[in-house]
Formats: sequence, structure tokens, C-alpha cells
Amino acid sequence: MASPRVSIQTQDFDLSTEIAALRSHNKGVGAVCSFIGTVRDRNEGDAVSSMELEHYPGMTEKSIEAMVDEALRRFDIFGARIIHRVGLLQPLDQIVLVAVTSAHRGQSFQACEFLMDYLKTQAPFWKKEETPQGARWVDARVSDDAALARWGITAPNA
Repeated sequence: MASPRVSIQTQDFDLSTEIAALRSHNKGVGAVCSFIGTVRDRNEGDAVSSMELEHYPGMTEKSIEAMVDEALRRFDIFGARIIHRVGLLQPLDQIVLVAVTSAHRGQSFQACEFLMDYLKTQAPFWKKEETPQGARWVDARVSDDAALARWGITAPNA
């Protein structure tokens, strides 16, 4: 049975396990590129004690699956694996994994970066940080929209 391309989950993930599954049964894989995002203890100059992520089940997975399909069209890659955590997370917790396989490193690097740029701006997640001043929702950043624009995609929230 094939591993899923996209998972939205509360539990943590293991990079080695995920990479092994992504690489399995494809002897043509010559490159694996991955990105793991973690929760920081500071944002916009304020201490952050926790972050809570919300999403719409079903809609979020469908949106991210479309991102993977677009990466497969744009880049010469074999596969991709995206895991995004939801729920209450603490600083140092892993929050997101993007992993890509290809024959050569260049395509893996590009596809991984493309998928992360897409996730930061287009995936339907809502993030709330707990700070000493109270809880606050995290807004989209102009720099994230600019990162997506270099791939020829204009973010609707730009």
C-alpha cells in the first residue's frame, strides 16, 4: 500500500521513517530534499509560549494535494510527502515536513522550496500564538507572498 502524500495530524512525526517510506521501491531516487519547520519561542519581537493551529478537515488536505500535483507538473520529481501538524504546539515542536525525491538534487531542492512557499501562503491553516500580552492570530506576511510570486503565482491575499 502506498504511503499518503499529505497528512494533517496532531501527533509528531519521525523524519527517518517518512524519508524511508518516500524512497521505498524506487531505485531511481538519487536525491531527497526535506524541510522541517519548528515552533519558535519568539515572533515579531514577542515571546511565544505556544501556538495553536486550526484547519478545515478535508478542505486542507485537498488544497495541499493540489499543491503536490502542481509540483509534480513543474519539476522532474518522483514524489513528495507533506505532514502538517495541528492543535496545540510548544516551542521546539516540529510543525511541518516537506520532503521530495528526484533523480538529481536540483529538482528536489526547487520542488521542496516551491511546496514550502505554497504552503506558507495558500494552505488553509489558522495560527494563534500565546504571548505575554495574550493570544493573537498570526497574519500572512508580505515576504511569504513575495516568495510565492517568484514561482509566477500571485497570492489571493496579496
